[in-house]
Amino acid sequence: MNSQMPENSRLEGALSLDELLEQVTISRVEDIRTAAENLNRIATVRGMRVALHDDIASQKPMTDANGNSLNGQVFKWATSGQWWDHPRFGSFSPIMRACLCTNEPFWCNAQGIYGYQKNKNLDRIDATACFSAEECNMRTLIIVPVHLPFGQVSANVFPLVDATLDNLTENFEQYGLLLGTLTRRFISNYVSVKSNSDRISPECTLSNREVECLILVAVGKTDTEIGATLLLCRSTIRFHIRNAAAKLGTGNRTQTAVIAAQLGYLGANGGYTISDG
Repeated sequence: MNSQMPENSRLEGALSLDELLEQVTISRVEDIRTAAENLNRIATVRGMRVALHDDIASQKPMTDANGNSLNGQVFKWATSGQWWDHPRFGSFSPIMRACLCTNEPFWCNAQGIYGYQKNKNLDRIDATACFSAEECNMRTLIIVPVHLPFGQVSANVFPLVDATLDNLTENFEQYGLLLGTLTRRFISNYVSVKSNSDRISPECTLSNREVECLILVAVGKTDTEIGATLLLCRSTIRFHIRNAAAKLGTGNRTQTAVIAAQLGYLGANGGYTISDG
């Protein structure tokens, strides 16, 4: 079998972890494209594809020094209609919710989410919706969350090249830790050189009323419904949500709730387990 492996596969397997890390290290913006191409090659020779997103609270694509989309031009995904383009995916996608619950790689299929150890928060998430047509069109995925300074959470997806397989137990055991280590290096370097991580002041604080409103935003409540729950008028609810958005530098209510959850304001589960009552 090894005699039939492509030459680059044999060479890749001979590299040490330090050598692989060096290939995905980004010291300046100009390094992004090469590091992404190296990560793509490392994944490809292991039978995986790559899709990266540096911030689940933003729909801005990751780009190289010339503004070219990494997912589109390097990882060869369609330029639209993918899971990272889905409206409000940061709040409502089961994959993104799972990334808020752990900083360890995991894999999932329609039957469940599987990590290196038991995680009751992951067990509560219905993985079936991860594989709807509007999100990823895949049967199974390795996911690498990366938690960054100031609450930023990155979600990175490694589907199998062979999209017909629905069990990644063996692949995850072989490559989960490696993909996790390389992805953390790439994403943390990318955010650093792109200067994204300092957009929220560490002194930023939300009021109790702002937090109450955002907890209800996170579970899909309208301003009218939030007002009825908190016994406040709709204009007051909007006032508090706008104030929170201004403090966090966000553009809409959903992004504001996601950032607040990342920063820990909405509780350990990001507000997702609050009942509708």
